[in-house]
Amino acid sequence: MTTSAASGDTEASPHRLPLVALVGRPNVGKSTLFNRFVGERRAVVEDRAGTTRDRLIGIVEWNGCKFRVVDTGGLQPAAGDPIEIGVQDQAHIAVKAADIILLVVDASVGPIPGDAEAAQLLRRSGKPIILVANKADNIERDRAAQEFSVLGFDRLHPVSAQHGIGSGDLLDVIVERLGALPESAGDPYVEGEVTLAIVGRPNVGKSSLLNRLIGAERTVVSEIAGTTRDAIDERLHHAGRHVTLVDTAGIRKRGKVASGPSAEKWATVRSVRALDRADVALLLIDASTGLQAQDLHIAGSVIDAGKGLVLVLNKWDLIEKDGFTFDEIEGKLRRQAPFLDFAPLISISAATGLRATKVLDAALAAADARRLRIPTGVLNRLVAEAVARQEPAHSGSKRPKILYAAQAATPPPTFVVFARNAAQVHFTWQRYLENQIRDRYPLKGTPIRIVVREREAEEGHERGRQPRAPKGAQAKAKPS
Repeated sequence: MTTSAASGDTEASPHRLPLVALVGRPNVGKSTLFNRFVGERRAVVEDRAGTTRDRLIGIVEWNGCKFRVVDTGGLQPAAGDPIEIGVQDQAHIAVKAADIILLVVDASVGPIPGDAEAAQLLRRSGKPIILVANKADNIERDRAAQEFSVLGFDRLHPVSAQHGIGSGDLLDVIVERLGALPESAGDPYVEGEVTLAIVGRPNVGKSSLLNRLIGAERTVVSEIAGTTRDAIDERLHHAGRHVTLVDTAGIRKRGKVASGPSAEKWATVRSVRALDRADVALLLIDASTGLQAQDLHIAGSVIDAGKGLVLVLNKWDLIEKDGFTFDEIEGKLRRQAPFLDFAPLISISAATGLRATKVLDAALAAADARRLRIPTGVLNRLVAEAVARQEPAHSGSKRPKILYAAQAATPPPTFVVFARNAAQVHFTWQRYLENQIRDRYPLKGTPIRIVVREREAEEGHERGRQPRAPKGAQAKAKPS
């Protein structure tokens, strides 16, 4: 769902796809139906009530029609639990934003008072409602589903989301109903130009930052760690560009995930997948606790994936500080993790909005840096100057000789340096060359990769020359 942000020049995209909301009481199979619609296991599915907490949105294409579908937590009276109250708020927001509502009920148990309460609540919205009886996976259940006529809807659609029974017919009905909507609901949707994944340990403020950036309570926020379970997309405009924000579940240590509930394991898997499709990761660090071992683990995963990285020091409003506090904390962080020197560090408060939009500025710069290309001639002059200042240190008896270089790929910027005795080039010289490149070009926020190769393996291919003939071959060749 596109929304407006509260500060800066961040704004929502005016173009959107129509939205179909899956609502109903807990454990009726809404998440399974969501996964069936989007064609992948996006929503966490577990056979217990309350697994889904946030609104999870996916895009569905059926018979040439494209729309968004949103999965919500179970619609039921809040029980006083702060997380449960937040879940209810999210469900109500989804209903308010939806163009069409799918009221999902459970054919395996028949109608119960919670279904009638949900139906009554949804009717007040004034939105078109489609009644869906899920888990109708045999003839008996299909017949039992007809009991839901007591809810007062003209038509019932029995399906089995788990087995796919009736899902195609249901999609046909949805597309038909969408066709009757006003044209404004079907405006073309603009995909995000840059995708940013908000990552970090549990309870460092990831969801609070997303809500602050989009200017709406998009996700459930609680002091209880582990509130977010799904990776959630939100799109907005910033500095004239389309941005997709992905809030993720807190990434825990592998051992803790392996021994935790299955929903927690799936949530971690989704966080890793969210990072895979991101251009830049916003790594949130709790300013009150500083850089932790798990933060370093997550940062390492970001670099290994070749993603841009912005370090976000959150909860800055809770820190006692003076004019030197930030410099002291940054100095300590850089000493702890010198491999993160390329990543900008920004102190913010997601709760108050302090410097929140500066995170987007840094992330967009990092995304651009990931795609930077250096012309071959310019790169080779830079490498030659670097060699003139400091020849490669070597780890063996044979002295390496740097010959030429080329940029092989992007993103991230990847440079191949060809040399004689390449295996003898010490990694410290590669780090030196990286620093020389960074000094000349705006590569803040992106990892870069430098590979040293033996010249003979690539000669001619990289420089457009024919490979050198073996020794003695010219003497044996006959005149033509």
